[in-house]
Amino acid sequence: MTLPSFFSQTFLGNTYGEYLLAVGVIIIGFLLRKVVSTIISRVLFFLTRRYTAGVSQQELHDVLIQPLSTLMLVLTFYAASTVLTYPHGPDAPVGVLPWHQKALVKLLSFAFIIAAGRVALRLVDFALLVVLRRNALHQTDANKSRLDSQFLPYTKDLLKVFILIIVVLIILGEVFGVNVTALIGGLGIGGLAVAFAAKESLENLIASFTIFLDQPFGVGDLVQAGDVNGTVEKIGFRSTRLRTAEKSFLTVPNKSMIDKPLDNLSQRTARRVGFTLLFDQRTTSDQLHAIIAEAVALIKEHPQITQDVQMKFNALTPSGKEVTVQYFIDTTNYDHYLDVKEDINYRIVEVVERQGGYFASIAPSSKATE
Repeated sequence: MTLPSFFSQTFLGNTYGEYLLAVGVIIIGFLLRKVVSTIISRVLFFLTRRYTAGVSQQELHDVLIQPLSTLMLVLTFYAASTVLTYPHGPDAPVGVLPWHQKALVKLLSFAFIIAAGRVALRLVDFALLVVLRRNALHQTDANKSRLDSQFLPYTKDLLKVFILIIVVLIILGEVFGVNVTALIGGLGIGGLAVAFAAKESLENLIASFTIFLDQPFGVGDLVQAGDVNGTVEKIGFRSTRLRTAEKSFLTVPNKSMIDKPLDNLSQRTARRVGFTLLFDQRTTSDQLHAIIAEAVALIKEHPQITQDVQMKFNALTPSGKEVTVQYFIDTTNYDHYLDVKEDINYRIVEVVERQGGYFASIAPSSKATE
């Protein structure tokens, strides 16, 4: 049997030559998909380079190469499927595609829509990168930087949600044959039921808009809302993500962030320290006068302490003589605050030792304020 006659033989409605051509299309497409994707990304960069200051061609390539390669692979399988004909049953009506061909077309359509949606999502990521780089080249204002860290990721998430909704609607219409227009119209009728079912989600979504408009806090701020305390890492549609002092990752619904009194600790101009010292009854009044006077002078000399320093003989109790101490540290950094507080404590202890004072062995219940 000659080779041409072998290729002309028929199996399941297609010649071996047509099968070989379909396999060749798949192999060629598989080998060239990254090359074609690279060419597309380069052309796209060339067309948009005047708007992409600060972003390199390699960065666009890294963002788009994977979803574009997937898209090219889907198109390759689709092109290979068009080379073949699909057998009909003996009772199949004329002009109607067989079920297996319909299933293949729908499967390829589904894969194509998903791949195209991924390309669109990556383009959103690239657009955000471009905006951030362009702003970084011209930006000096700290508020703008904060707006970038909060507004731009929020906008990116909003665009991605919109793209995903469009992708789902296209899949419903093209793959599953759903009447999208009627579906959207039906949502208006069932909107009230949906609103009740998604009450919590809607409340959190509205709360996210409130956070964005009022800006009670931003990414990087240390906040306390009720019993929740941590540094804001991300503000999303439904929740705000915090990094706690224990380095755990805490997700808090946006509604909980605005329906309680919220303390933005990062907006403090200083940190307050307040505590009580209890001296033994053996400490004389002259010693107390000397201790308080010298300690206040030493505290005020510290470069990180504001002039709001108070040290008072507050009470005389059976346990001893109470002296309250209060001052403010000119820092918002917690580690620096601890260092300064430790230094001041050492200074107070040294003053008491120099003046011959005695601390009482039983201290009253008190709590330092940070």
